[in-house]
Amino acid sequence: IPAPDVYTNQTVMGWMADQYNIITRRHTPAVITGKPLSLGGSLGRDDATGRGGFYVLQALREELGLPSGATIAIQGFGNAGYHFARLASAAGYRVVAVSDSRGGIFTKDGLDPESVHSFKVERNALEAVYCEGSVCEIREHTKITNAELLELDVDLLVPAALENQITEQNAKNIKAKVVLELANGPVSFAADQILYERGVTVLPDILANAGGVTVSYFEWVQNRAGFYWTLDEVHQRLEQRMADAAQKVTRRRKELTTSMRTAAYVVAIERIGQAIEAIGTRKYFSAQSGGQADGVA
Repeated sequence: IPAPDVYTNQTVMGWMADQYNIITRRHTPAVITGKPLSLGGSLGRDDATGRGGFYVLQALREELGLPSGATIAIQGFGNAGYHFARLASAAGYRVVAVSDSRGGIFTKDGLDPESVHSFKVERNALEAVYCEGSVCEIREHTKITNAELLELDVDLLVPAALENQITEQNAKNIKAKVVLELANGPVSFAADQILYERGVTVLPDILANAGGVTVSYFEWVQNRAGFYWTLDEVHQRLEQRMADAAQKVTRRRKELTTSMRTAAYVVAIERIGQAIEAIGTRKYFSAQSGGQADGVA
């Protein structure tokens, strides 16, 4: 089921849904998610990825030992990064740095995500916030690069852009206590090992950025049922699922004394194992059978 990603939005997903309907000559809104509301989209889908990451953070805040007013640096100020910043700032976190593909800005006193986003939309770059406008007149901002943002001394680092931003080359320079992956695969395999050995907690993408696909699932359910939920219902269901997933992964991490990423994979694979057990096909996956069952080639 396709869902929005980098450089796509409701309009693009609407085009895809419309073309699919034309090609198949059927009205099947559930085949594409992230659509405009007028085409069967779901309330709450636009900020779902950032909101889901925020719900994970809130569910684990005490476990992570994050202080009141914890500082946050966010690499990537698109849909996911902006909404995460907005919600975190409203909850009392201090967003001190954000960046986009052209560079970023930093201020130790904290940024106003709403104002920064307004300037970015108007000027099409975060550098405009540094150069002109009311935000710059009120606060002192320092221009920084994306690489510099990753190495800032903050409580929480949120890669919300592209993959492989934290690698073997810069992992040793990461000063954040916690890394929350809003992007897909922003921490390389080698870097993940280095961060774990250094005691940096990485909240993996398959947990932290699952809010988007979760609400895409909600949209699919609503399309199939022909009954649509209120925004509060979407938010409530999303928070419940994200918090529940975060707690399950945390419990498994403690039981196995491993990283959050490994624990997340274990939880996922255990669910697959339970499903295989339930339908009686475990023998097909048995090491002793070599992947074969009696009478089956």
